[in-house]
Amino acid sequence: MKDKWTRYEYRQRRTREKLAQRPDGRPRLSVTRSLKYLYAQVIDDVQGKTLAFASSLSKELKSEKAGKNLVSAKKVGELIAKKALAAGIKKVAFDRGGRVYHGRIKALAEAARAGGLEF
Repeated sequence: MKDKWTRYEYRQRRTREKLAQRPDGRPRLSVTRSLKYLYAQVIDDVQGKTLAFASSLSKELKSEKAGKNLVSAKKVGELIAKKALAAGIKKVAFDRGGRVYHGRIKALAEAARAGGLEF
């Protein structure tokens, strides 16, 4: 059996290729998780531009002591949904970056859906 890092690389490559082949042209909601923080951005791959960005380091969440827990993931999900809707984006393709849909990634996705984004 392959080690954990090799499986992660395979999963990351597979999900990115699937998202690149999508015919609908939706912008991509990319989620990056580090050991300390959580980042989310809405990217238009056709133009190669970031349309909306939110993280647990954002100014809006600075006063709330956002860190690496589920509460901060929910707040980042709500914030990215609010910013994407303000930019006129309602439908996105969710790019979890090869990470398993569990924990902080799942909490962010559910909060973004509750905020009005459609995946």
